[in-house]
Amino acid sequence: MKTKIEEVLPAQIEKRSFEIITQELEELGIALHGSQAPVIKRCIHTSADFDYAKNLVFSEGAVKKALRALRDGASIVTDTQMAYSGINKKRLAEYGGEVYCFMADEDVAERAKLENTTRAAASMEKACSLDRKLIFAIGNAPTALIRLYELIQEGRIEPKLVIGVPVGFVNVVQSKEMVLTLKHVPYIVAQGRKGGSNIAACICNALIYQL
Repeated sequence: MKTKIEEVLPAQIEKRSFEIITQELEELGIALHGSQAPVIKRCIHTSADFDYAKNLVFSEGAVKKALRALRDGASIVTDTQMAYSGINKKRLAEYGGEVYCFMADEDVAERAKLENTTRAAASMEKACSLDRKLIFAIGNAPTALIRLYELIQEGRIEPKLVIGVPVGFVNVVQSKEMVLTLKHVPYIVAQGRKGGSNIAACICNALIYQL
């Protein structure tokens, strides 16, 4: 049986991908509406995993609140250089926002060693010193998400959005469940073990592209 190759111009590949995603979601009986749809579809586009149509949880008005914050110049803090690299910094800068990742900073390493914790957790502490509106995109380290939750509970920081999508097995599900209990902080969480830095970045971009 000869495989039929679909002829698609390079500039049209992403558009065609989203058409396929929309079609297959319809075939699965999944209808996506409103401002959440671009976020979910971009996660599927990034991962080729349709589970994100079911496992992404949005707090009430999360996307609209995040878009408002981004338009007002909010910046993004992430827990990996991979996510940092994947976020569209040029587009974000048009609204006055920046992207931060403190994982490689010497003072973060020193703090982590002194407090016998991870760099990811220590990087959340450093983020508290930023005098900016902040969105947190956690795609790798549950320790970052747990420490961020604690900092919120301590009243030391109030993010405009928490993107909780760490991937893995140890404390991943538990860290996400903690975020799901937040009452006054908007969140987007990938329930279960799935996620990753690429998913954290693509959720940020899905929001930025709606500005």
